[in-house]
Amino acid sequence: MATEIKVPALGESVATATVARWIRKAGDRVAADEPVVELETDKVTVEVGAPAAGVLAISIAEGDEVAAGTVLGMIEAGGAMAAPAPAANPAAGVNPPPRALGPVSRPATPPSDVTPRAPLPADISAPRAPLPADISAPRAPLPADISAPRAPLP
Repeated sequence: MATEIKVPALGESVATATVARWIRKAGDRVAADEPVVELETDKVTVEVGAPAAGVLAISIAEGDEVAAGTVLGMIEAGGAMAAPAPAANPAAGVNPPPRALGPVSRPATPPSDVTPRAPLPADISAPRAPLPADISAPRAPLPADISAPRAPLP
């Protein structure tokens, strides 16, 4: 069964769009919701996804103007499959096998030009030097009634 790929609603003030490019080629196998075509308007570029999984058949060429609801192509559910893409990894033997991840067998030794840091004090809760007298001196008491009338300014 074939499923149509239609131009979606483009917006209130937009009547037509241009088929900018087909992301997938005719005969490619596509997954549901995978972007297959790019539409361009004067305001926005929209990717249209495949409504179902299957093989893509294209009805409209790149550069053609289309209105909302126009059929752009079809998705054939069980149609002929396209040739699979070549593997992204090179053949065995070209690259060395990856190293196993895991703990390091021994810790790295520090370089000889690095000086060691001074050790931290054994007890950081040791008493500290006394504060200066001006900080630890008691302050003058506040007046008992701060809402008392003040003397007028001269």
